[in-house]
Amino acid sequence: MSVKALDLFQAYQTNQLPKESGYIVTSLFAETSTYSRYEIISYGGVKEIYLTEEGLTFQSDGKKIYILVEPPTYPNKHLDPIHRSTDESIPHRYNELIKFVCKNDAKLYVSKEPVMTYTSFTVLRPTGNNFALVFYDLPDVFETIDSFFQKTLNREAGVPQVDAKKAAQVISAELPMLRFTF
Repeated sequence: MSVKALDLFQAYQTNQLPKESGYIVTSLFAETSTYSRYEIISYGGVKEIYLTEEGLTFQSDGKKIYILVEPPTYPNKHLDPIHRSTDESIPHRYNELIKFVCKNDAKLYVSKEPVMTYTSFTVLRPTGNNFALVFYDLPDVFETIDSFFQKTLNREAGVPQVDAKKAAQVISAELPMLRFTF
């Protein structure tokens, strides 16, 4: 069985990072609640990848979609996610997001359209329980990411298992927008 995903920084250090194209999934978990933010970044046509103090910089175009999980008791739900504090924001207003309500009243939001980054982007080095994974652009990459989100939404973000499966399908439906065509 071939490797489908690796820790991003480990893949870079061991020269296993795909340079043609790939998908990066990062997380930012709140320390005191299940408030969670994820980014899925696709990249292609990489000119260079290099390590900086902050993280790993890709000289490449990138497409990003964001996933936000709000616990039912989140106090700032009245604010559009773009207007929240830096450690809680994503670059979208509510009307730019697909909303999914879980049976435990947690809310999950997914970008309707990808955010394009031109020329370069940096993936920050994860701290604490956060992670940065690279998924290889294999024929079943979207199914692999779907399976991954079913697990992480349940285990890390507190989404009930039944809802995690449905929410992962919502996320997966948006993944084809990230594909680069050359």
